[in-house]
Amino acid sequence: QVQLVESGGGLVQAGDSLRLSCAASGRTFNRYAMGWFRQAPGKEREFVSAIMWNGISTYYSDSVKGRFTTSRDNVKNTVYLQMNSLKPEDTAVYYCAAGHREYYSGRNLYTENEYDSWGQGTQVTVSS
Repeated sequence: QVQLVESGGGLVQAGDSLRLSCAASGRTFNRYAMGWFRQAPGKEREFVSAIMWNGISTYYSDSVKGRFTTSRDNVKNTVYLQMNSLKPEDTAVYYCAAGHREYYSGRNLYTENEYDSWGQGTQVTVSS
């Protein structure tokens, strides 16, 4: 498994931007896909985005497509989530996750069971 530490959350107003970071350690970072999920109060955790091990392909949920961008720096062992045009409905705890299969790039990246390591989460609150 890999250790993941998120940062960058906070309280912002609707329309603002935030960038979340997730630093990884403990495993060869550049062999595994990375994902972002979020959980709002009273709701189940949901997929937000994912990025392939080499950063070439990215995947997004319909609710964030066009507003959020995920990227990775395989030298710094860090994955990012740039969130623009934030809405109150984006309020949630955001988690990064590391995939458990080397060089995997399939559609299972949308599901939690593709990931075996999770960060502690960072709170994002968007006021209207």
